[in-house]
Amino acid sequence: MGQPQFVHLHVHTDYSLLDGACETSELLDEASRQKMPAVAITDHGNLFAAANFFYEASKRDVKPIIGCEVYVAKGSRHDRGEKTNGSNGQDRGDGEPGMRGSNHLVLLCESLEGYHNLIKLVSAGFLEGFYYRPRIDYDLLAKHNRGLIALSACLRGPVTEAVADQKYDQARENAYRLRDVFGKGNFFLEIQDQGLPVEKDVNRELVRLSKETGIPLVATNDCHYLHHDDAHAQEVLLCIQTGKTMSDTNRMKFQTDQFYFKSAVEMAQVFGELPEALSRTVDIAARCNVKIERIPNPFPEFKVPEGHTSASYFEAVVREGFAARVPQLERLAQHGFLRNSLAEYERRLTSEIEMIKKMRYEGYFLIVWDFIHYARTQDVPVGPGRGSAAGSLVSYALRITDVDPLQYNLLFERFLNPERVSMPDIDIDFCMRRRGELIEYVTQKYGRENVSQIITFGTMAAKAAVKDVGRAMDIPYGEVDRLAKLIPTTLGIELKAALEEAPQLKSAINSDERLKDLMAVALRLEGLSRHASTHAAGVVISPRPLTDIVPLYKSNRDEITTQYDMNALERIGLLKMDFLGLTTLTVLHDTVRMIEQNRGLKIDIENLALDDAETYKLFARADTTAIFQFESHGMRDILRRYQPTRIEDLTALNALYRPGPIQGGMIDDFINRCKSPISWRAFHWGKRTFFVESWARKRKKRCPLSAPSLWPDAWPTRFRRKKPSVSSI
Repeated sequence: MGQPQFVHLHVHTDYSLLDGACETSELLDEASRQKMPAVAITDHGNLFAAANFFYEASKRDVKPIIGCEVYVAKGSRHDRGEKTNGSNGQDRGDGEPGMRGSNHLVLLCESLEGYHNLIKLVSAGFLEGFYYRPRIDYDLLAKHNRGLIALSACLRGPVTEAVADQKYDQARENAYRLRDVFGKGNFFLEIQDQGLPVEKDVNRELVRLSKETGIPLVATNDCHYLHHDDAHAQEVLLCIQTGKTMSDTNRMKFQTDQFYFKSAVEMAQVFGELPEALSRTVDIAARCNVKIERIPNPFPEFKVPEGHTSASYFEAVVREGFAARVPQLERLAQHGFLRNSLAEYERRLTSEIEMIKKMRYEGYFLIVWDFIHYARTQDVPVGPGRGSAAGSLVSYALRITDVDPLQYNLLFERFLNPERVSMPDIDIDFCMRRRGELIEYVTQKYGRENVSQIITFGTMAAKAAVKDVGRAMDIPYGEVDRLAKLIPTTLGIELKAALEEAPQLKSAINSDERLKDLMAVALRLEGLSRHASTHAAGVVISPRPLTDIVPLYKSNRDEITTQYDMNALERIGLLKMDFLGLTTLTVLHDTVRMIEQNRGLKIDIENLALDDAETYKLFARADTTAIFQFESHGMRDILRRYQPTRIEDLTALNALYRPGPIQGGMIDDFINRCKSPISWRAFHWGKRTFFVESWARKRKKRCPLSAPSLWPDAWPTRFRRKKPSVSSI
């Protein structure tokens, strides 16, 4: 007898927030290990994980099946239910409002049309039918059922609930209704056996109903965690969700430990008398073939004046903007401060324009230019630019940035590179107080249905996992807090690494069985998604209604966001913008205004001198508590040690003050090599070379240290103390 064939079609990942404990990558690895040809995800009411799940599966030999366990209102999705008890193998304690007014239904995407219909359904659940849960109704199912396969779900399903309530005629009526909605062959009666006493009677009646109606049976396990021994961790997770503790006898909990990702052999042991219900899962999986593809044109239409194309109008506004910059460049040239000739500026500008048009990103620049232009006309403070976009002369010409890339030897190729095709990404800082005005402007211009903020998910990081689990286990706060403080403060550290790095942490755990249990559960829950919130800056702009492309979500603050996070949106190819709200800009704007009101002095902060000695003395003293990017304790310590005297010094220190260079000791090396007459060598990362600017004040060149023959004779004495050998480069 061969290996039984089975595919899981009912699985809750950690995106069934604080209910499912199956991390998607681990889920796919487990399916691959068990040699299952496919696996479905069916999170409660959402598609949070769908896109990333699809792309992660493409790296493995497992077909991804996109699905959702939706909540279907018994009446209209606009109705409101009452507070009652409900069960899906869960004892819900005091019950949940609105649960009894809806049923569960599993929907699987058979085709791309089904995927788009499921997007419409889950979006409507949040935007139109939310009442404690995102609910849809039969009217919506009638409109958006094509390309979907439906399973009757768990004990909270419309058929099984009626059977469990001993209303067989109602169960039959509900089954026929769902078959009529989805079509013959697209609706299945789902049987489960997680060891609940009620399931034996329900399954017997479902077999009878299948024979009577001709609606096929399909076997599933209501997977909420991966392994049998994860049951305890999942129980703690439910306590975290509900704010209860494990000692609370009236808490919500699963009644058995069988809600895990069982093997085909284990499923055959449970449903051995119904082999066709097992093999049918493979048949359904074979029917489900959805490929999420990048959208071909991510940019919304930007209306250009008559007689122009996007490309011609883009070039026109760029050259007009650059012409407005030329007088300032000429003044710098007259005083000998301009590092490059105007002819070099023209060559660079033409080159960038042609590259942007070749990559077909002119629409992107017009969109960004337009809303920044609007911000400036409305006197909304705008930042001077950040990130790789500052390397673009086009951005400088359009006033997207206010940093001259040629003056500071910034590379356009770090921003856009034809050999590394990726969407441009410009982060824009706006006044915190008026950031919303810019989002509203974009929303009005491109259509409310085409613009949305972006979701982000908080996860259980190391310390948070320990504190959450300790609280749920009813361990005194003081003990849990002491344990959490033993975890090293290393950025992004995981509990496994913390146990290796901190002997005191390991000793504390081994000395107390309660703390040992706490750590075991925290290790299992660490990294799982905990909650959804709105990304602080991200906004997505679509060329057509977003619900044609991605599902939408409504937060408890009534903010509408995408259900896909930033990574998933990038994979799909949608245009995203970062509208960063920066308090510093607000403070600067208010300060300039108050100085003018109180002292009659008008300060132009966009044209301040960059060589003011008193300002650099302030930085050297580290009196920078309220200065953006220079106010942290660590940065102030570096300023005292380095003693900056020019803007390039501040630029270098700001660039180096990042986790990687800090942990690698690069800041200490940098300071020592700039201040001490010691030998030094070049750094290499793969094919990239670390470029160092000569600190000679009169002869500044950019010198690639990977080529010894190109070393200039003009290096300052402290850098030439020992000429490096070929072996050290």
